[in-house]
Amino acid sequence: MASEHGLIAAYVLDGHGGGREMGWEGVRGWRPADGLLWLHLDYSDPAAQAWVREESGVDRVVAESLLLEEVRPRSLVTRAGLMVVLRGVNLNPGQHREDMVAVRMWIEHNRVISLRRRRLLSIDDLRERIERGLGPVSPGTFLTDVADRIVDRMAKVISDVEDTVDGLDEQVATAQSQGLRARLADVRREAILLRRYLAPQRDAMSRLYSEPVEWLDDAQRMRLREIADRTLRYVEDLDAARDRAGVGQEELAGRMAEQMNSRMYLLSIVAALFLPLGFVTGLLGVNVAGIPGTEHPGAFVAVCFMLFGLALLQLWVFKRRGWV
Repeated sequence: MASEHGLIAAYVLDGHGGGREMGWEGVRGWRPADGLLWLHLDYSDPAAQAWVREESGVDRVVAESLLLEEVRPRSLVTRAGLMVVLRGVNLNPGQHREDMVAVRMWIEHNRVISLRRRRLLSIDDLRERIERGLGPVSPGTFLTDVADRIVDRMAKVISDVEDTVDGLDEQVATAQSQGLRARLADVRREAILLRRYLAPQRDAMSRLYSEPVEWLDDAQRMRLREIADRTLRYVEDLDAARDRAGVGQEELAGRMAEQMNSRMYLLSIVAALFLPLGFVTGLLGVNVAGIPGTEHPGAFVAVCFMLFGLALLQLWVFKRRGWV
């Protein structure tokens, strides 16, 4: 169903994995006896905002929290229901994966309200499963299905980050290019941005399975705990990738500094060799009378041999002192 004034999709779930799709008219005519209602809204649409504030019956504080422009992953239990905010990787075309997409959910024992601004593929997966009769059958399975799919979508992204760091680690040992430093910085930035939301999401997921909510059974709590453990593992993987990228940057910077020092040392040796030679040739090149050998035909050759001998003497002295 295309977006209908802020309503992306609405289903009355039949309790067996399927559901009946409806529009605003059906939503306004829904009664708890009809079955579990799921509404998926675009919170940036004024019509959706007005419905949440004025018609949903959700507590004013919760409603305003659901409509905030910027939110971090968290969970909040009230007497009426459970508010959950989760974030998934941004897999929309032309956008950055680390710019994670938020989905806000208000879950009651007979109604689920979810809101988003940008498309989240995990929600699309859930809608497809409902169409095939394989969707959630209760509020608890809805929550666990959404959380599970969000975490599943992260797996490939985290793996890609780790693979990128592995490839860059192998190149650091030999590469000396500025481009490699930029790639290390990019992958480190991506890991940091992903972790920015995954760390609080790990904490939110850890609290979910212990929340005093009557419609969560033991099996669903165990599933949420497993999802929280996977999220924790992804956070640890991102920490490791970030640290390895940082070590790679430091190692590459050290190698480049070492190469620069080696070149500067070589130039210093060359300059030290030519300093006295330049002094002698400059002294002999002054245009004043009295320079010895000016009338002798072999004077130039003699001076060349003298300069060569002086250079050899300098090299011997440098070697004795351990400078070369």
